[in-house]
Amino acid sequence: MLSAKSTEVIEATLPVVGAAIGDITPRFYDRLFAAHPELLRDLFNRGNQANGTQREALAGSIAAFATALIADPDQRPDAMLARIAHKHVSVGIDSSQYKIVHEHLFAAIVEVLGEAVTPEVAAAWDEVYWLMANALIAVEDRLRAEAAAGGDPADLWRPYTVIARHQETEAVTSYLVRPADGRPVPAFRPGQYVSVRTELADGARQIRQYSLSGSADGALRFSVKREDGGEVSGHLHDHLKAGDPVELAPPLGDIALADGDGPVLLASAGIGNTPMTAMLDHLATTGSTRRIVSVHGDRDQLSHAFRAELARLTAGLPNADSHVFYERPLGEWPAERTGLVDLSTVEVPAGTTAYLCGPLPFLRAVREQLLTAGVPAADIHYEVFGPDLWLGA
Repeated sequence: MLSAKSTEVIEATLPVVGAAIGDITPRFYDRLFAAHPELLRDLFNRGNQANGTQREALAGSIAAFATALIADPDQRPDAMLARIAHKHVSVGIDSSQYKIVHEHLFAAIVEVLGEAVTPEVAAAWDEVYWLMANALIAVEDRLRAEAAAGGDPADLWRPYTVIARHQETEAVTSYLVRPADGRPVPAFRPGQYVSVRTELADGARQIRQYSLSGSADGALRFSVKREDGGEVSGHLHDHLKAGDPVELAPPLGDIALADGDGPVLLASAGIGNTPMTAMLDHLATTGSTRRIVSVHGDRDQLSHAFRAELARLTAGLPNADSHVFYERPLGEWPAERTGLVDLSTVEVPAGTTAYLCGPLPFLRAVREQLLTAGVPAADIHYEVFGPDLWLGA
């Protein structure tokens, strides 16, 4: 709960802080990494730092949280906090680091805004920060305890062995991995992701999240798209092969297929179909009779990972159909549509719960189409690869 006094101060200063956040976040990260270079080497995504998306995501989360508190000081934006908490736990952020962030963030604010940061203003933003931080710490502690499953919640990393590797497309590779210690794979919900920790040539141990695309025979399957300039995805594609060891953290992620018997719509674009494939696999394995609509968009047939799996899983479900859109289809292939995903051409059943995954422009467009089709916003769930830049929208 944000105090009445601080609510007034935040409401008055949010436009100023919001306008300056683009200057504040670079200074914050410069200060943070100068004091703690190990965080950039082994915790933060170096690619996202280099291209600026991580800085935008931080700015968006601060602005979104402060705006939500002003709109309703008695309520926390729990959905936003859950998304951030899952990401934090997946890379190993712990409660001690919130004090470090606070120190360098507030120093950066003072550097940028100068005398505008009066003691009253500083106290109000300090209250916002610790409301957010303490709420995240509580959620993250619970998630770590659940993920540890009786083990050490301070160290969730486990050794796995790659038992198979499959080239889905020229750019997408799937890895089937099994715990090296012989214990069962951790439970996961369809739609969740795992963190993979990789030691690179310069000694950095970088962490990336990859959606689980399925499981089989006591093993987990995750799929990796080689990104242009992606140091981790490129390393995995070039070096990780069957028989190799690999480190994984437990499955996490707040966007997962919920139980029920109502209609489900799974919409994806590009590599965004990895969690959707896991959801379809779960529905097929459990013999679901739910009405299922699968919609996918891709560049062409050759870039479409899990194309054959989509057809097989859909055919095995009694009330499922798929709609595939290709921007530049190759030849005459069955069941194809040309162009971007357009849900106005797809029947969306009443009572649908929708799950979306893909690039941000796709998410925005499809979410708008679903709202137009009458799907309530509360029933539209999405997963973003990389920093969640939607928070500031």
